[in-house]
Amino acid sequence: MSSSVRFTEEMLGHITFGETDFARGARPDGEGAAAFMFHLTIEVADVNHFGNDPLRAADARGWVHCDALGGQLPVVNGWFNLFVDQDGKPGVKHMLYRLWFYDGVGHPLTMIGHKVVANDGGFDLWKDTTTLFTRVLRGHVPEGADESAEIVGSGIIIIRMRDFAKQLTTFRASGPGLGAQLGALVKFGVIFVQQLAQVYLRRGSRKRVAAQG
Repeated sequence: MSSSVRFTEEMLGHITFGETDFARGARPDGEGAAAFMFHLTIEVADVNHFGNDPLRAADARGWVHCDALGGQLPVVNGWFNLFVDQDGKPGVKHMLYRLWFYDGVGHPLTMIGHKVVANDGGFDLWKDTTTLFTRVLRGHVPEGADESAEIVGSGIIIIRMRDFAKQLTTFRASGPGLGAQLGALVKFGVIFVQQLAQVYLRRGSRKRVAAQG
């Protein structure tokens, strides 16, 4: 029987409708700007398989909240990838989010987001792992179809320090006995630290990332 790990994450910030640039979309005082947040429980169903396959997605459930889209809106399907290597960019990894939901009048929407984990400006682990470049797309868009989808809005959402502290208390494990559960939590922590080490302790990674722009 496999062991699973789950935790809760909350992020908030702003998107701007009709905007494609993340930084411009994150400005709270721009025309078309709207507060945007999510509250998710992410569950890794099989920690061992998750660690061996970076493309294996964890399940994400919860809700997004945006008054301009209809308030608190349940996530009907959600996926999360912890660390995904980027082709041609050694020492750069993305954390990926994809959430399907409906707006307040029933139109299907997709939130996609990525965190860029890269040793490109000193030891910026906190910023990298708590900053999500976010887009809302029209329709329920599957993986691989983002480029052809209509962009509803773009922006940036973040984890606040107090929310991160709370997140650390939400880690739970399920498995065949206490030993397996503790082992799953340790395994997940090891996966996380090893992946970060590949980025921040990789010799010459900062120079390579900078050279690639």
